[in-house]
Amino acid sequence: MMPLTFAEAGTQYVVKKIGGKPEVRQHLENLGFVVGSGVCVISTLAGNVIVKVKESRVAISREMAQKIMI
Repeated sequence: MMPLTFAEAGTQYVVKKIGGKPEVRQHLENLGFVVGSGVCVISTLAGNVIVKVKESRVAISREMAQKIMI
């Protein structure tokens, strides 16, 4: 397992675990980051990560991406 921040762009991964406080986990689940779902990093820009999750593109901060384990 590794944080989403270490993912290679263009490679499909599966979410294994989501860390952080309950409100942070709930926010990430609302964005589509649930355990077992597929994610793909599209690009990293100034520390922020653009991710494709559930057919949507989502931009999240580096701190949030570190809470998502793949």
